[in-house]
Amino acid sequence: MPKCNTNCVEKPLAKGFEKLGRIVGIYPWVFFISPLIISAGLGAGFYFLKDREANDIEEQFTPKNGPAKAERAFIKEHFPQREEFSSLRLYTEGTFASLIAVHPTNILNLNAFEELVKLDHKVKQIRVNGSKLTFSDLCAKKNGKCVLNPILDIMNIFINVNTTINFPWHNGEFTGSVIGGVSKHSNNTIQSAQAIRMFYYLTEDKKNETDLWLNKFIQTLSEEEATDKKISVSYFTSISRAEEFETNPQTVIPLFSITYFLAITVSIVSCMRLDCVRNKVWVATFGVLSAGLAVLTSFGLLLFCGMPFVMTVASSPFLILGIGVDDMFIMISCWQKTKVRAKVEDRMAETYKEAAVSITITTLTDVLAFYIGLMTPFGSVQSFCMYTGTAILFCYIYNITFFGAFLALNGQREGSNRHWLICRKVKAPSPDNKGNACSVGGAYDPETGAEEEMPINILFRKYYGPFLTKPWTKVFVILLYLGYLAGSIYGCLQMQEGIDLKNLAPDDSYVASYYDDEDRYFSEYGPFVMLVIKDKNFQYWEKSARENLDACLNEFELSDMVAKSMTISWLRDYINHGDALGLNLADEKGFMGNLPTYLQRSGLTQDVLICNDKIRASRLFIPTVNIRTAIDEKDMLNFFRNKTPTCGQNMDLMVYHPAFIFYDQYAVIVSNTIQNIVVATVVMLVISLLLIPHPLCSLWVTFAIASVIVGVAGFMALWDVNLDSISMINLVICIGFSVDFSAHISYAFVSSEKRTANEKAVDAIYNLGYPIIQGAVSTLAGVVVLSAAKSYIFRTFFKIMFLVISFGALHGIMFIPIFLTFFECCRDSSSVRDKKDQTGNGQNWRSSNTGQFSMSGKSTNQSRSNYTTDPDCP
Repeated sequence: MPKCNTNCVEKPLAKGFEKLGRIVGIYPWVFFISPLIISAGLGAGFYFLKDREANDIEEQFTPKNGPAKAERAFIKEHFPQREEFSSLRLYTEGTFASLIAVHPTNILNLNAFEELVKLDHKVKQIRVNGSKLTFSDLCAKKNGKCVLNPILDIMNIFINVNTTINFPWHNGEFTGSVIGGVSKHSNNTIQSAQAIRMFYYLTEDKKNETDLWLNKFIQTLSEEEATDKKISVSYFTSISRAEEFETNPQTVIPLFSITYFLAITVSIVSCMRLDCVRNKVWVATFGVLSAGLAVLTSFGLLLFCGMPFVMTVASSPFLILGIGVDDMFIMISCWQKTKVRAKVEDRMAETYKEAAVSITITTLTDVLAFYIGLMTPFGSVQSFCMYTGTAILFCYIYNITFFGAFLALNGQREGSNRHWLICRKVKAPSPDNKGNACSVGGAYDPETGAEEEMPINILFRKYYGPFLTKPWTKVFVILLYLGYLAGSIYGCLQMQEGIDLKNLAPDDSYVASYYDDEDRYFSEYGPFVMLVIKDKNFQYWEKSARENLDACLNEFELSDMVAKSMTISWLRDYINHGDALGLNLADEKGFMGNLPTYLQRSGLTQDVLICNDKIRASRLFIPTVNIRTAIDEKDMLNFFRNKTPTCGQNMDLMVYHPAFIFYDQYAVIVSNTIQNIVVATVVMLVISLLLIPHPLCSLWVTFAIASVIVGVAGFMALWDVNLDSISMINLVICIGFSVDFSAHISYAFVSSEKRTANEKAVDAIYNLGYPIIQGAVSTLAGVVVLSAAKSYIFRTFFKIMFLVISFGALHGIMFIPIFLTFFECCRDSSSVRDKKDQTGNGQNWRSSNTGQFSMSGKSTNQSRSNYTTDPDCP
């Protein structure tokens, strides 16, 4: 099979980097100071941070072109909100405050009622700061009076007159949404109840005043003393989700300093040497600083450009700090393979030449993985991917400028054999003068002229690699992989979709308490779904048309998600009204002639749109039941959406509820995730085909991508993480990471000069082992503090990144090397022949394709062994 030649990409890139490295080595201060100036200038973009914050939950966490938004536009146009308020007929959630009072046994008692009355009075007396406005001045009104809580009147009669309360309807009032935790008698009267919910709706004409009142409501309820209370109270307002969502970043800001400390510590420890001259402590520190400058610069640039800053972006610096230092490990590893006695500019030229292909292609895969995420219809995903992808790009730029410049400056110190801390010259080690680690330094391997090999590399070459390639170890690894795959597939089958809105608030938020009480006590009855008749030519007065509509309603009521015989229908009531009065409603003239009067008297004018004596549209309300989980919400949405087009005959129908705006995520989350994964996989496969000299091994890259994605998706479901816009970000990310691991281990395998598959696997592991561990640990150090965050979003980010890095590293140093040994055809013997032709038979040579790669696709080049015989000889 002919081998692919990647020199067309590698050679020009390596030559260009070689020239750049030499320039950086000659003028290090220029490349060191310039990024600092650029960062300071673009960092000023943070001045606009407050203006760029985009914390509208609907805008960021619902599909931009979701069907429910078009449905809402239709409702708004045809059924605008009137002065006569009705919460049932709102096309939005409305402006409101709500509280849930809970009693451990039965809230329908005198003591609890008295406390509810006092609480209700306290709420109505809330005044807006600096104003005399109270609830009565800002309330939503009907018939000129504030819309209040009829449940208090019902309770008053129940307690004092000793009557009964029917459930879920009582004297025309729907009690299913205001009385919770109900135990009923056989005749549908309430025996006991644990919770009462009260709503305080406000006008939408005075937004500034109502927002102030709602904030005062939150403050008042938060100060409510629980001592000696018979009831516990949770509360919520229409602005609560957005306000609590905005506080989420504040919960992780203190963790950022810990992350920096961990990243610096891990980098220093991994780069620390006992040699006081070769020690890379300051190099590692400035490598972390380089990643920090990249975040400052990229974020500032995008803020200058007006890019929305969503709360999810607050998790990006943790990831950037983790993966940004991987390029540093590459550069350091390449530097250590250069001859220590050479000039700094020569060492820099060699370092850049060796690192060129690795850091460029792997940066490309990471950046593309994020930019592909811009295809999603969720604003929060787009914002996160834009900020993170751009930051990774700046990490790459600053690594070859700012960090490279400091590496050159550190090389000047090493060249003069100065101490890493005090910069005083120390004696070089010799057989006669070994001294101690503080006064003697600058050791190197006299055979290669490079720095001495690290012990951990010897561990991978002598022990781990040979152990992994033993036959019985391979059997164990295969069984382990099959177990991993079985667990992953099982987890995928358990996956749930959608983000629970309470998870957008911190764990200790009052919002979470309210949602918990709502789920516990008020989940029996769900929303009343609007069924809109859009057909302008629908013959309401014809019996056959009405029977067709009734048949449609009966089809809905056959579902377990719809309450039986509870549909609110103006048409049914109008026909019953006409029959009771003996009105002629069988023809258009009689039907339309009596309709306006009936609608006015019954208060149903908002349900019928009449223009020029024609009904342009009308609506009914279908009650739902047992909508408790995200799966129930998805099933309900799909049921109504799928049933509506086929319901009845020749009717143009539409269903809508304000909650459908958020439920729309269920309709697109799976398809968009699959779309992004497929596109990203194809892009990464093309890149791997350019990188790996054998097409068959490129298919192993695709296999590894699929394997890691299935593993992450399955185990995240087992870790109680739903498939939502947050986890979708991370699934796209894992494509970039998985291709880095698999592509580079495959490349190291096929480019190895060893003769057998087992030897090639050991050689690849020897070159890859430590860099993979370095990169994995540094990335996990960047995100591990998020596990302690009080926000579901940040904890989810940690969970999935932990799975991505763990499974990616596991594939890189265990699964893929073993699988490659089963396919001898993946060896690239042409690379050996090419090198022999270039160097001459029987001559010593050193590989230019050094093939050591770090996690996240960050390769660290390492020199091959010196050969004294023809590599083709047995």
